[in-house]
Amino acid sequence: QSCIIKRYCEKRFVSKYLATIGIDYGVTKVQIRDREIKVNIFDMAGHPFFYEVRNEFYKDTQGVLLVYDVGSKESFEALDSWLAEMKQELGPHGNMDNIVFVVCANKVDSPRQRSVDESEGRLWAEGRGFLYFETSAHTGEGINEMFQTFYSAILELCENGGKRPPSSPGISFTREQADAIRRIRSSKDSWDMLGVKPGATR
Repeated sequence: QSCIIKRYCEKRFVSKYLATIGIDYGVTKVQIRDREIKVNIFDMAGHPFFYEVRNEFYKDTQGVLLVYDVGSKESFEALDSWLAEMKQELGPHGNMDNIVFVVCANKVDSPRQRSVDESEGRLWAEGRGFLYFETSAHTGEGINEMFQTFYSAILELCENGGKRPPSSPGISFTREQADAIRRIRSSKDSWDMLGVKPGATR
């Protein structure tokens, strides 16, 4: 996520990656619907060592950027634990429905190394009511569009009394399509993949 933020704020890609230590903080002004908005960005270190630092920054959050590497199944599967950590820190009275979540499938500029495809990432995000974007901090693909949508959704949230607006339209799946994708992913054989009984005729 650090590379995405640098690409957006500084319009450059940092090839030498340095892991965030504790919290990296930045502030910027953006134009959203003819309004100038001041945005405070907190870039959290992901290492377990910094948990005690991270947990101080979950409260009063209006928007969350969840980033995974499309070439790393492990980083995608870690999204659930990030949500669980946030839910735990917000406590029983915290409401995650009043926070705008954006899921960034990053590093889409390396399709050969991709191990999490778009349908899987989009299903995970949209199934939870989150926004979903395919991005590349390296090329800048999808970054500006993602941040503009993110900020607009947060502005809508503020204007709507702190309630999250419905997910914005994109390449969405119907329930039938989502069920079919899940069936195909969990199928044991070709029959299962097609949703028919073994021995079914053509």
